Amino acid sequence: MEKRESIDEELLASRIEEILSKVERDPNPEELEKIKRVFKSKVPFTRRSYVAAYMLRCALLKEERSHRPERQDRKERSEKERKPRGEEKRERVVPEGAKTLYLNIGKMKHLYGKDLSKLLQSELKITRDDIYILRVHDKYSFITMSEENCNRAIELLNGREINGRVAQISFSNK
Repeated sequence: MEKRESIDEELLASRIEEILSKVERDPNPEELEKIKRVFKSKVPFTRRSYVAAYMLRCALLKEERSHRPERQDRKERSEKERKPRGEEKRERVVPEGAKTLYLNIGKMKHLYGKDLSKLLQSELKITRDDIYILRVHDKYSFITMSEENCNRAIELLNGREINGRVAQISFSNK
């Protein structure tokens, strides 16, 4: 919970006065009476003022948070301005001459993007930036790299066992 240095007593007093006037003008006093009965039955007499103070503090904090400008700005943005979720990801630029490989192993054999990236980096002695796009599906994966790295990957990984399955890697038809 947020810690504040001190409570603004003037603000608190004005909020209490505002609440009292709203209670007097409330259009549904029967509902307030029901709430009061439940409050009295559930909260011991000696703790009622503390519970009321706690509830008031929570209401003030909630009100304070709802008036943050960045939150208001987010709410005011129209649906047209918002990007769909898929568009939030940055798109990698694939250089000309890049090729895509097909690998017959995917998530069902517990091969995930991070694992495949590490495997390619260690076996081919390349960096993470040399792998342009990596897509791992349930039963297969696609790897987009430079043609030189693709040829080396085919030589080094074809026929090798990866997570209990013999890898078949070739150029993709895509």
